[in-house]
Amino acid sequence: MTLNKTSLTIALSALIIFNIKLGIAADIILPDLGDSTGRLISPAQEAALGDSFFRSIRNQLNISYDPDIQAYIQTIGQNLVAHSDNPTQPFYFFVVESDDINAFAGPGGYIGINSGLILNSDSESELASVMAHEIAHVTQRHIYRSYEAAKLMSIPAAAAMIAAIVIATQAPEVGIGALSAIQAGSIQMQIDFTRDNEQEADRIGLQTLARAEFDPRSMPAFFEKLQHASRYYGAGAPEFLRTHPITSSRISDTRGRAETFPYRQVPNSQDYRLAKAKLRLNSKQNNLADVITYFRNRSDQGTQQQRAAMQYGLGLAYVMQQKFTLAKRIFQQLVKQYPEQVQYLTALAQLAVDQRDTETAKKLYLQLYNKHPDNVQFKFEYIAILLKSHKNKQALQELKLIDYHHQQYPQFFKLLARAYGNLKQNIHSHRYMAEYYYVIGQTNAAILQIKIAQKEKNINFHLSAILEDRLTFFADELQALRELEDL
Repeated sequence: MTLNKTSLTIALSALIIFNIKLGIAADIILPDLGDSTGRLISPAQEAALGDSFFRSIRNQLNISYDPDIQAYIQTIGQNLVAHSDNPTQPFYFFVVESDDINAFAGPGGYIGINSGLILNSDSESELASVMAHEIAHVTQRHIYRSYEAAKLMSIPAAAAMIAAIVIATQAPEVGIGALSAIQAGSIQMQIDFTRDNEQEADRIGLQTLARAEFDPRSMPAFFEKLQHASRYYGAGAPEFLRTHPITSSRISDTRGRAETFPYRQVPNSQDYRLAKAKLRLNSKQNNLADVITYFRNRSDQGTQQQRAAMQYGLGLAYVMQQKFTLAKRIFQQLVKQYPEQVQYLTALAQLAVDQRDTETAKKLYLQLYNKHPDNVQFKFEYIAILLKSHKNKQALQELKLIDYHHQQYPQFFKLLARAYGNLKQNIHSHRYMAEYYYVIGQTNAAILQIKIAQKEKNINFHLSAILEDRLTFFADELQALRELEDL
């Protein structure tokens, strides 16, 4: 395959910065990045590698920023981490908007779950079983150990390989070009985890499931279901099966281990049902009319909570059809019945946005954030409404109150750029748009924004120095990319 430099740059752009950020020269030799003790890559280096990896993922895959979906996947993920064999290790969970059945673990504890996998699970324990499996891949350092045979000697090469492999499983038209480019540089790689890696992840994942009070038997049940479904997929088998090969012996071994745990019935949470209802509407495989029929047929079946989830889905479908009165009636009734279920109030808030009722939307999102301060997406929605209402100075004040960790989110920089732009402070607007593009892995666009900012008049010495420093930082990254492409 011909070297596609654009594809390679896209895949590597957010990863190579790891070297520059830590001041590590590209030719420094690391004898064995796969050392399972972690002695040869420090926690700080691993965190920086993970951040770079996620910037690349953001650039190429559709990440969900829905406040309800993000809160749900983080809650279930962190619950599992708290019961894992390394509960203090940092993790970040996110949902990829893709109908493909897949999940993947990256460096630094970044774990992606495809919406297609969530929709194809029949229980929350099945979803948790896959997440526990991926958590084990991270805690056992399989991501690094699986490359020992490749004899990788530098962190940039390892980072590039991991990102390109993940992107190839999710967006083949981009990822395959990147993989070919790396192979052209004579870097051999091992794409899949070994059989031992998978067995260890199964074993430890089962323990994590049991400790977190999920059903360990859900893991072999879900594996068996995927294996059975693969017979009908043929060459188009779920990507999870290709990166995590499932054999009959593996299913049998997992079932045997699961049977050693006490049997318990684990009901699905309402958060799980509501997440599936929302994701079902967003799936490209589903026709809206068919989804509406699905929700209607089930809105009077099952338990009260199950019926409420179907009504919620029906309300969301009505919003998509712009039948706002019908949707509002459903959401108001659900809020009245279940005032503690945050998703129903979120639906009312978003409905107000769709109806351009900014005052109601602003009030509801502020109420949501005050009640759930850990969900920064509610704060971002509130600030976006302030900007729509021309409350630019108030929006800036609210942005400055956001903690440092959440200031690394793309939405933070984009809202900051919009606020300054609305106030005609173009230097700051372009400066923060540069940071937005950098965080989503588009370094060329970041450089362009810095150069535009530098052309503005009346730049003071301090701001000029900041712009020059960022321009140098981004330019050094691109230079490192060019050098890597020439390997």
